Amino acid sequence: MSTEQLTAHTKVSIGVDVGGTKIATGLLRGEDLLDRHVQPTPETGWPAVLDAIATQILLLQASHPDAVAIGIGVPGPLTADRTGVKFAPNIYGFNDVPLVAGLHERLGQTVVLENDAKAAALAEATLGAARGTASSVYVTVSTGIGSGIVINGHIWRGHNGVAGEFGHITVMPGGPVSGAGLDGALEAVASGTAIARDASYALNREVSTAEAFALAQSGNPQARRVVEQAMKHIGVAIADVQKLLDPEVFVIGGGVASVGDYFFENVDRFAQEYGAAFAPVTIRRAQLAGDAGVIGAALSAFVSRH
Repeated sequence: MSTEQLTAHTKVSIGVDVGGTKIATGLLRGEDLLDRHVQPTPETGWPAVLDAIATQILLLQASHPDAVAIGIGVPGPLTADRTGVKFAPNIYGFNDVPLVAGLHERLGQTVVLENDAKAAALAEATLGAARGTASSVYVTVSTGIGSGIVINGHIWRGHNGVAGEFGHITVMPGGPVSGAGLDGALEAVASGTAIARDASYALNREVSTAEAFALAQSGNPQARRVVEQAMKHIGVAIADVQKLLDPEVFVIGGGVASVGDYFFENVDRFAQEYGAAFAPVTIRRAQLAGDAGVIGAALSAFVSRH
């Protein structure tokens, strides 16, 4: 989708990015994100979360009555028809949530539901680091690892809707068990959670992900071993996806990627090494940062409605 198409075909859309600790809401008018609001995610179950989402949507619509398209980004797998959330492990009580029906009851309006990583992938492809490309893979490396595939302006979902589950690629059979119950999945060995776990074990004390990277860069051999193994797993997985899909560009964001040059240089080094015989890998840093989820949710509403 070109910027001209975006501006011409939608005046405004509302995006909601639901996370484990906060709910971010904003209004996208053309390419401008307006009236961004962040509130804590309720910890009393999913009805309270839907109440909080509905309240913010109504407040935005009071100021922007032309905001008729609404997109919601939520972590975790969605139902096949994209009307509900199977589970969101980082949100209390968020299991088997009939989100579209629940918000329709509260708002009397239809909303579009999207996985949060796929929404962010659409945002980076449309207005961010992958803008102008025909194909991109967005990867977020944070508490877990999520991703989304965008081809010609549309999210590629696959036959069963699970395309892009980069974090659940098995890279170490028999390795640590992930939140999805898989042994050796990428996010179980290379996410921020995995890095903190392994660094804490290696150093025999509690170590955060940020401290693990700081220690690694200052020369601590145990910390360097831990973070370089994680970066290698990510780089190798990217090289494998390059061989499988051959996208124009990979965009990487998330809290772990915010480490900066050290992270990107090493991930790129491993990706190039393991993809060298086939094709060069192009990796870019995400541009939209904390706004990607809200922008992507808003764009999802537009794309799904037309």
